[in-house]
Amino acid sequence: VPSVKPGYLRPLVPEQAPDKAEPWTAVMADIERVVMSGVTHWHSPRFHAYFPTANSYPAIVADMLSGAIACIGFTWIASPACTELEVVMLDWLGQMLGLPEVFLARSGGEAGGVIQGTASEATLVALLGAKARTMQRVKEQHPEWTDTEILSKLVGYCNKQAHSSVERAGLLGGVKMRSLKPDNKHRLRGDTLREAIDEDIKNGLIPFYVVATLGTTSSCTFDALDEIGDVCADRDVWLHVDAAYAGSAFICPEYRYLMKGVEKADSFNFNPHKWMLVNFDCSAMWLKQPRWIVDAFNVDPLYLKHDQQGSAPDYRHWQIPLGRRFRALKLWFVLRLYGVENLQKHIRKHIALAHLFEKMCTSDERFEIVEEVTMGLVCFRLKGNNDINEDLLRRINGRGKIHLVPSKIDDVYFLRLAICSRFSEES
Repeated sequence: VPSVKPGYLRPLVPEQAPDKAEPWTAVMADIERVVMSGVTHWHSPRFHAYFPTANSYPAIVADMLSGAIACIGFTWIASPACTELEVVMLDWLGQMLGLPEVFLARSGGEAGGVIQGTASEATLVALLGAKARTMQRVKEQHPEWTDTEILSKLVGYCNKQAHSSVERAGLLGGVKMRSLKPDNKHRLRGDTLREAIDEDIKNGLIPFYVVATLGTTSSCTFDALDEIGDVCADRDVWLHVDAAYAGSAFICPEYRYLMKGVEKADSFNFNPHKWMLVNFDCSAMWLKQPRWIVDAFNVDPLYLKHDQQGSAPDYRHWQIPLGRRFRALKLWFVLRLYGVENLQKHIRKHIALAHLFEKMCTSDERFEIVEEVTMGLVCFRLKGNNDINEDLLRRINGRGKIHLVPSKIDDVYFLRLAICSRFSEES
């Protein structure tokens, strides 16, 4: 972590842009002086904060090519390769994870995958699709209700430990989101969800959307997807699965038990740009019925129409922005230049390192583990009150050598150690 203070950069650069062109050498020299002095090094082997952000030579080269081709892939005709490679790459990726065929374009139906910018975006897109689907259903049952009346009754659900972006999706989508109390292992259970839904229906509300988290941000716990899926199917509620970080581990068959019940979901999302060596941004999302999102987002001006409409997806309808980069290149390069085997090795190595650190904590009687370690995250603390743990974190981060961030569940403050870098070693 750099030792700069807010505002450090302004004095290092001129007050306004230069009139005359400067030489490359001057610009490159300033990268060190101005930029690198204020960079937090996410790829340092001593960076253990947040979750990993991915990075690899194949992805960087593909990103440069994407920048060089410089197309904007909002429709098929705007750059056919940009759309078609994305369709195929999300089928490759879906198969690697063991996703059910009903999510894949190759199944011949309408389903398929799309690259979003972030998991937060995917959560919002799914919410808007769920909202459109429910609005249509309710209008058929109650033609006399106005849109505003229906909207005021809609309610969505998530685990209290779900990422803050889920609550934010509710704010942006103009609907109520309820966060539900997880069990003693911090998982959202089917019974809790069923009770909340039934209570809301009794009070005249309309449940429409549930987010199940596989790998929460605070402690990497997994909601009971199978149970939640049954409740959603019973009550005709859209189920979105957010596996932003942990989803990458499903390329290893031994971790797929954690997504048992995924076939009951309507949408599924994870971030290859976290743990799968693909540079940001590349968030993979699959939809069983994209038509709800396409209908919710569809505005078709003449200048975007083309003769091949309908025979390939026009991805602008599957996302919030209109413009999109050629991000499928990054997936293609990484999957080919590493191969599934090496990607699996990378994931397994990180999980093994996390278990090594867990062993160090459990063999030292001063420390305790707060949450079961399943992926590359260890939640640990000094036994005793929160204050000594806050002090410990201040001392660790104060040295500027190692970076950790804390979290707090049920008033228990703990430290999170995530294995982030490709370069982390046992030593």
